Amino acid sequence: MLLRFSVSNWMSFRDEATLDMVATGEKQHPNHLANLEKYNLKLLPLAMVYGANASGKSNLIKAIRFVQQFVTNPPKTGAPIAVRPFRLSEVSSGRPTSFRLSILAGEDLFDYAFSVTSSKVVFEELKQIYRTKEKLLFRRRNGTLEPAEHFPEISALRFAFQGTQDNQLFLTNSVSQKLTEFKPIFDWFNYVLTVIDPNTQFAGLLDLVHENSLASAQLAKRLRDLDSGIRCLREEDITLESPHFKEYLEELSKTLREGASMPVNLIGDGVYVRIENGQPVTTRVTPIHQAENGGEVTFSIADESDGTRRLLDLIPAFLLLEHSQARQVFLIDELDRSLHSLLTSDLLEHFLSSRGASGRSQLIFTTHDTQLMNQQMFRRDEIWITERDRSGASKLISFSEFKDVRKDKDIRRSYLQGRMGGIPRIRAASEPCEEEVETR
Repeated sequence: MLLRFSVSNWMSFRDEATLDMVATGEKQHPNHLANLEKYNLKLLPLAMVYGANASGKSNLIKAIRFVQQFVTNPPKTGAPIAVRPFRLSEVSSGRPTSFRLSILAGEDLFDYAFSVTSSKVVFEELKQIYRTKEKLLFRRRNGTLEPAEHFPEISALRFAFQGTQDNQLFLTNSVSQKLTEFKPIFDWFNYVLTVIDPNTQFAGLLDLVHENSLASAQLAKRLRDLDSGIRCLREEDITLESPHFKEYLEELSKTLREGASMPVNLIGDGVYVRIENGQPVTTRVTPIHQAENGGEVTFSIADESDGTRRLLDLIPAFLLLEHSQARQVFLIDELDRSLHSLLTSDLLEHFLSSRGASGRSQLIFTTHDTQLMNQQMFRRDEIWITERDRSGASKLISFSEFKDVRKDKDIRRSYLQGRMGGIPRIRAASEPCEEEVETR
């Protein structure tokens, strides 16, 4: 689970902004909360982020995606780091970009932070968090490594650090050097965290169709319940003779692990590649509809509406989130894209109703759907807004920070009236811009 994420000097976030998933003292919907008795903490299973266009919502998701990719897929030696500092301030352009995450990996809490420029990692630190104390595992700064005094393999740690490039995280290189102490943190980024952007095609769709009859039946039921018109999904292995595609498959088989699958958009919608016995297998997923006479009609995914295709992207994630043993953390940018409000609400209600105090899955998403801004469904500390100030810098604010937001208040109405910020500042056609006012 994610406890906190902080970022500064990233895209529109000039100053530090923090998304906090630790529950406040709110009394609403206590059944939502995940209870970490070991640490005397209660965590939120969900956070929704509102804001005007260009207010920073997507930049927050992009920041976490950058961290994930930088940890799991570092740049090649000497290559620039794809960091994107705040560009509207000369001061910011000369400062490093900083990230900090507190995460639950397995049953242990860790605090991980690093700062980077386009050419190097200038700071990196990993701590393990206990109920009443914290323990430094390593700290990297000024080109040197400060390991924990009682680290079991301190010589191996220093050896791994010597091979760590300036543009690479020590966490990443230490795991590649088989130092297992840090692997749970690396695995959290690699296997637990999943980011879905508005154009992502989630590979889990094939996994559900291919996995077993129970998973396939659950998927089909949800599609029917959500009035998609799809009766079920089926897969068929296909053969493509293109030499270029065969070369692509050979390269893909070197990177995908056994049993994994991924969509291949260059072939067409609904085409996936999975690895079986070390070999790539090309598969097409097809929606099945019911004809007037009760028979079956095969469609292609390209035949489906944008909303149905978005459902096909999202339902695998929600079915996984709802599993009692799930530990996945999903970040979804524009959850409501092409979806009716009732469909979005139903997906979220199913997720929250499936959870208990032992739940460990989380969902963080951005949205413009103000119908979800409802205290009958969500806690105030689960609702956030991004707002851009007059200097172009984004801020991240929780609704729980607004002291006048009562339990019975229509927060949607207050939000749309601009009382909480996070909405477009639309200027009337007759209203002069600020520059014109200053010169008069």
